[in-house]
Amino acid sequence: MFTGIIEAKGIITAVESHGGNSSFEIASPISHELKIDQSLAHNGVCLTVEAISEGIHQVTAIAETLSKTTLGDWKTGMAVNLERCLSWNGRLDGHIVQGHVDGVGICTSVVSKDGSWEYRFRFDDNFAPLVIEKGSISLNGISLTVFNVSENAFSVAIIPYTFENTNMSEIVEGSRVNLEFDMVGKYLARYMELQNKK
Repeated sequence: MFTGIIEAKGIITAVESHGGNSSFEIASPISHELKIDQSLAHNGVCLTVEAISEGIHQVTAIAETLSKTTLGDWKTGMAVNLERCLSWNGRLDGHIVQGHVDGVGICTSVVSKDGSWEYRFRFDDNFAPLVIEKGSISLNGISLTVFNVSENAFSVAIIPYTFENTNMSEIVEGSRVNLEFDMVGKYLARYMELQNKK
């Protein structure tokens, strides 16, 4: 379980394919603090740490993950948002994030607002019931508040701290991002779906 508060940016140093899977080596300021078999969110995707060496950790994404997230796009040199799982004595500063990406969004615009940035993203129509005005979303693992919600799009505002300390600065028009919709909304949508079948 995560909160969407990014701890560090990592840099992908190696990508290797193994059948339908891909392994990634990532250098980061927290890699040396990790443990083998630890869960770590990478751009919002929960992956298991498999190896650690000299400030670099390794993770593997299976074909299912590669097909439903942006991990299949990853290349060496790219920045990745990292967050360790929530400790029971920690504060929930963002919102409840599972690290289970629901789908991919596309950036349709980036507007500088003289000290902040406004991004707009398009998403699959099937997820429309899960996005509400002033609700929470995990975008590349970052807990953000959405506004200007339409049938299949929303906007987020990015403050300088988030712009500088996550990979938001690398997102441009056309960029693909990982989206995880609010868990409570997903449970409610599932409940209503089952009720309507009765």
